[in-house]
Amino acid sequence: MDRDENRKPNKPIYLFPILILFLAVSFTIITRTNLCRIYLLKSTFLHRPNFFQSLSKFLHSNPNPNPIPKQNEIAEPNYCVLWMAPFLSGGGYSSEAWSYILALNSHNKKQKNPFFKLSIDHHGDQENVEFWEGLPQEMRDLAIELHNTECRLNQTVVVCHSEPGGWYPPLFQTHPCPPAGYGLFKVVVGRTMFETDRVNSEHVNRCNKMDYVWVPTDFHVDTFTQSGVDPTKIRKIVQPVDSDFFDPFRVDPMDLDPLGSLVLGSKGSDSRKPFVFLSVFKWEYRKGWDVLLRAYLKEYSSGDDVALYLLTNAYHSENDFSNNIVDFVESSDMEKPSDGWAKIYVIDQHVPQVDLPRLYLAADAFVLPTRGEGWGRPIVEAMAMSLPVIATNWSGPTEYLTEENSYPIPIVGVSEVEQGPFKGHLWAEPCVDQLRILMRRVVMNRDEARAKGAKARLDMVRRFSPEIVAEGIIDHLQGIVDVFH
Repeated sequence: MDRDENRKPNKPIYLFPILILFLAVSFTIITRTNLCRIYLLKSTFLHRPNFFQSLSKFLHSNPNPNPIPKQNEIAEPNYCVLWMAPFLSGGGYSSEAWSYILALNSHNKKQKNPFFKLSIDHHGDQENVEFWEGLPQEMRDLAIELHNTECRLNQTVVVCHSEPGGWYPPLFQTHPCPPAGYGLFKVVVGRTMFETDRVNSEHVNRCNKMDYVWVPTDFHVDTFTQSGVDPTKIRKIVQPVDSDFFDPFRVDPMDLDPLGSLVLGSKGSDSRKPFVFLSVFKWEYRKGWDVLLRAYLKEYSSGDDVALYLLTNAYHSENDFSNNIVDFVESSDMEKPSDGWAKIYVIDQHVPQVDLPRLYLAADAFVLPTRGEGWGRPIVEAMAMSLPVIATNWSGPTEYLTEENSYPIPIVGVSEVEQGPFKGHLWAEPCVDQLRILMRRVVMNRDEARAKGAKARLDMVRRFSPEIVAEGIIDHLQGIVDVFH
């Protein structure tokens, strides 16, 4: 343990909330360089003196840690949940963690005497200033409020929400989770998932150090168990989707023309709005962008009244997406149609979280022929927005895709991952021919597509709304606290 962690907090520490407020306000009123913005973000959120205060209190605690409250004074909850996740990063784990926190916070606000208080800390991926500044103001305010919630270690359930390489001791530079290793906290939970058919041995060992391991789907319960994770530790905790935020009746569609850069095809002189396919993904092979381009360009040409919009961002890759698409098409065996390629647009600029519902509403269908997903956040967001969804029927999405609420893409089999951290694992190969059929079907049968979209939203509200998921988490938390009482 670092010697600084043992220092008793001194009086200047009480000025920290004032500094937090000042820095938070500065985000909206000061013009600065990106480096300065990153520094301010770290200063606002990443330092956690209250944790070390808690550690000091725990090590020097008195025999009566829960004093009797005075008359008419509301007793603090007995327990605290410290949720550690990449809250400032964007991406899958970040949005998933936010969905849990918003659900639990909303549930707690409705309770007269909640049995736990909620605290958060950043952990895992690097911070992303654009993501933070794109969050609604109420979410940023909540983040700072929960970050400053103090927890007593022996009364705290720590949730390490990231890939297991970030768990204590971390394999890369990040704030470790749990913060001081194992043994000091009431319970330590790992919340994770994988996109392939297995979990590697290093991560299996890390999962087995946890008291519990939460995974989002039955697919993961099976793959984690088969890989060697102790089945008595595994619990399925599905991910919520904010069906109030992603509500097609609360927003107007976004104008896509200023956002998208035309990569293939031509706009032409026709002023009619084309049928818009939307796909949202990180630019990586796992997401099946090659499958999507091949199916779309084989099925449609310039004469068809369709357009494909790709909202993407770099993932350990260059961000020259337009040239990557052109190179892929030119090096493929696809022949250019006599009337030209169907239109493809790339949106490579940041779309703030607050604007995502409007983006989905601007589309007529969502498509993602992924090779593997932990959960598939953009898929469920699109479904909550009543979009007809075409997605691969393998891995995480099998938890919610049905023939009634979507267009599941069958797979032709599995293939071996050839590079990266999952090398040697297996993932799905979506069927290009079936994807072509489904992309044609959703255009030709609009009534069916609308019915599937309506059923999709209904399923998201009934099965994955924040209220329902929060109740399940709280029941489980109460159960594990009783076990470790």
